[in-house]
Amino acid sequence: MTLLMTHTAAAFDPDALTTLKKSVSEWNTMRLEKPGKYIDLYKAQLENANLTGANLSRTLLVRAELSGSTLNIADMKASNLMMAYIQRANLKNTDLSNAYLVKANLKKSFMKGANFSCANLHGANMRWAILENANFSMADMANTILFEANLENTNLKGTNLKGALFIEQANLSGAMLSNNTILPSGEKASLSWCARHNAKFTNEAERSITYDTPPAVELVENENPPRPSPAGSTMLPQTERKKQESLIAGDVESWNKMRNLNPEVSVTLKEEKLENSHLKGVNLQQAVLAGSSFEGASLDNANMAGADLNAANFHKADMKSAQLQGANLHGANLDRAFLKGANLSKANLSNAVLYGAILDGANLSGANLEGASLFDADLEGANLQGTNLKGTNITDTNFKNATLSPQTVLPSGINATSGWATLKDAIFVNKTQ
Repeated sequence: MTLLMTHTAAAFDPDALTTLKKSVSEWNTMRLEKPGKYIDLYKAQLENANLTGANLSRTLLVRAELSGSTLNIADMKASNLMMAYIQRANLKNTDLSNAYLVKANLKKSFMKGANFSCANLHGANMRWAILENANFSMADMANTILFEANLENTNLKGTNLKGALFIEQANLSGAMLSNNTILPSGEKASLSWCARHNAKFTNEAERSITYDTPPAVELVENENPPRPSPAGSTMLPQTERKKQESLIAGDVESWNKMRNLNPEVSVTLKEEKLENSHLKGVNLQQAVLAGSSFEGASLDNANMAGADLNAANFHKADMKSAQLQGANLHGANLDRAFLKGANLSKANLSNAVLYGAILDGANLSGANLEGASLFDADLEGANLQGTNLKGTNITDTNFKNATLSPQTVLPSGINATSGWATLKDAIFVNKTQ
């Protein structure tokens, strides 16, 4: 496997994104002029874009929206596409060698002849993907979802398929595996296994392959620092809506200072517009923010415990380790929100939309998700003890290593059992208290 040095891209480049959307030819010319530049297109909106032949090598596209896009014969070598949305996209003969596609969503994409050699696809969703003649040699496909994926005539020599899901429902006709290929069971591939799956087997020299490699291009931490306070300004406790609006949108540090010094001051910002705001670590505890929009906002480590967020919009918001315990999120839009490690214990998420949300390691103990949509959501390692999932849509939801208890209410309305947990690759904790 090729070893790549890790680099950090420059801060998000809106001009580069504009050029890419305008003309692939101009984009490629720009890349040729600066061949060593690592470009940051974090969360770039490129849905349905025509990017045929684009040079996107060594580009940071973490959580980028590429669904429906055309990327045929594009150069995406060593790009960072972690958790990118690439559903129903065209990637025929695209070069994704050494790319970082951890937990990327490639569902229903057409990737015939694509090159994924040495790529990291750990946990990627390739349900219903067309992958005929693709090259996955020495790629990491551990924990990938392969339900009805077409892997006909693919190169799987030296590929790590440990923990891959639904491989029995995938089409492996003519696929080439070797003694260096790791099967979902963790064992090495064998002639008999290949014969049972209509695949081909070849013996090759034993190789020591390093999987789970880091991305060649990493995201810059705090690439959008908070704006400084005006010189000599002193924020006094304010209850007027307009002054609160101005303060929270302009300076998180002063906002938090105001709240800490004046805990009795109520915060009421119904239907506030805070799209794409930088609110990392903001103190919105017990705030009334019903109907407000935080679409695309940065809310990592934010304290929103006990807040009224009824019908609020958190579409694609960053909410890593956010404190939301006891919050009212009834009917909230958390579509593709990043909630890894968030505390949502005893929160009201009834009828909330959590389509494609990342909830790895989140605490949802005692939370109410009745009638919510968890379609395609990732709940790996989440705490679901005592969680109410009655009537919840759990199509394609990942429950791997999530913790359930007898008090957990399943979508059917009955209490969770060890059998149901086993079926979902979850953990059942038999606590009666």
